Amino acid sequence: MSAPTPAAPRRASPLRALRHSNYRLFFAGQLVSLIGTWVQTIALSWLTYRLTGSAALLGLVGFATQIPVFLLSSVGGAVADAADRHRIMVAAQVASMLLAAGLAVLTLEGSVHVWHVFTVAALLGTVNAFDIPARQAFVVEMVGRDDLPNAIALNSSMFNGARLVGPAVAGALLPLVGEGWCFAINAASYLAVIAALLAMRRQPVERPRPTGGLLSRMREGFAYVHRTRPVRGLLLLVGVASLMGSPYIVLMPIFADQVFGGDASTLGLLMSAIGVGALAGALLLAMRQQVRGLGRWIAAAAVGYGLMLMAFAQAPSLAVALPLLAATGFCMMIQNAASNTLIQAMVPDAYRGRVMAVYSMMFMGMMPFGALIGGVLAQHLGAPQTVTLGGAACLAAAAVFALRLGSLRAEGRRLLLDQSVAVSDPAAARLYEPGTGGAPLASAPRRPEA
Repeated sequence: MSAPTPAAPRRASPLRALRHSNYRLFFAGQLVSLIGTWVQTIALSWLTYRLTGSAALLGLVGFATQIPVFLLSSVGGAVADAADRHRIMVAAQVASMLLAAGLAVLTLEGSVHVWHVFTVAALLGTVNAFDIPARQAFVVEMVGRDDLPNAIALNSSMFNGARLVGPAVAGALLPLVGEGWCFAINAASYLAVIAALLAMRRQPVERPRPTGGLLSRMREGFAYVHRTRPVRGLLLLVGVASLMGSPYIVLMPIFADQVFGGDASTLGLLMSAIGVGALAGALLLAMRQQVRGLGRWIAAAAVGYGLMLMAFAQAPSLAVALPLLAATGFCMMIQNAASNTLIQAMVPDAYRGRVMAVYSMMFMGMMPFGALIGGVLAQHLGAPQTVTLGGAACLAAAAVFALRLGSLRAEGRRLLLDQSVAVSDPAAARLYEPGTGGAPLASAPRRPEA
């Protein structure tokens, strides 16, 4: 009798991270909150432009929102590696809700001024500097390492699903009810994510106890990134894309008004087009079952991002601009989410908060400088020329990364294998201690490559 034919392995579900109850709660609550956040983002941008009519001040508001992330994320990351990440997230959501509610009251009373906008923007950025590293590092506590890549992709899908819905909602509401009610809607949306976080059933998580003071732990995080070449290379690419590419989002009200002759609903349409493409990219990443080959995806997406930015900047009409923005969002999402996935897969948990803090500095922390530079350049050169220059800089950085990719692969594979051993073998896991750069202190048992 012949031996039975082995059954073909079942394809992993692109929604497999949702099998974890805590992640389902997080996903649902965060989705509602992010839609509200995008409604507020569009309304805040439109309010600033309505009050001032200035491209430079649009850039300055973006600067005020994100510069605290650059300055304080390293503190937030060190705190996230030492404290309860769940409590940090709850406190951050409550603070963000109160800030949105305060801005809503000021706007509805008709007493809002530009300095109020700047103050709220800066305070929200400060909250984000602590929230983002904790939230990024908390994902692995909800789903484990096996489902971490899928959870990161689903987080990106959630973010860009909200990017798709939120601007459209804002575009519809702004002409009807004004900016104040948009801020109020965002304040109410935080209740969903706060309730979801409080409803989680959590197991105690053991992490290596931090040694040294806050500044010492911050230095350890930066030192780890500096000496870990694949992580450093990915973060530098993310930083250049955020610095030089992100101004196109800040300048979108100018494209809506001056370039395409539209209004707030046109702005919502443009932002939603970015969301459509980014959501498609996130869903494509969610279909993947492994991190192998992501380096090539990142290089290709980075090249595409630069090219699409340059093409959008020269689009002759709204009909041409929308699909180009969708392609821009697609490439941007593939690059950033795949970079996030690879970095988290290579980094030991003892460093996760601090490394994700540096990721936050590169991804969001570089945006204020880009917003400031973009606003000033747009005031003198015009928005299309500014975005064209940014796209060319992103393309140059992508070319450098692609040329260096081959030399980074071997070290990247070693880091991935080291983390697989550390998680699957408790004895090996004890060999990983802060200060070793994620490398084992002694020879850890290695399993064969798949």
